[in-house]
Amino acid sequence: MTFENSKYSKLLDYKKVVFPFGNVYITKQFIVSELNEGIHVDFTMVSELIGEFSEDISNDIRIGYIANRLNSYSFEPQLWLDFNNDYDFLVASAVVTYSDFGYLNSSLEKHFFKKSLKRCHSLDEAIEWMMELDELKSEVNSK
Repeated sequence: MTFENSKYSKLLDYKKVVFPFGNVYITKQFIVSELNEGIHVDFTMVSELIGEFSEDISNDIRIGYIANRLNSYSFEPQLWLDFNNDYDFLVASAVVTYSDFGYLNSSLEKHFFKKSLKRCHSLDEAIEWMMELDELKSEVNSK
């Protein structure tokens, strides 16, 4: 299920940004990415995403990230290490997978991400988990 077709798109305020490689949604608590079939996620693409949201994401806020993997694409697990070194605004991440292979890939990524990374079988599961994180509850309440 896409974020826009979920019940949360009607419950939460969000900003949608369309990239050539997929769609990204930003809420007060988390970012959801829905990337296109067959792309390869590399540092250049991640930098473009960060650049687009630089006004929304500053060093003084904490936010979660949800990769809603509706499509099959490749991802360099090493990016999590680079990302952890360069940015510190992510509290946690959730990866929504729709296949056994996708779940195995997200298990590998879990070893590279220094913070909490939850593997989920639905977007609802990922959003509900993200919204229950104490770190994000305090961020929303402090704004």
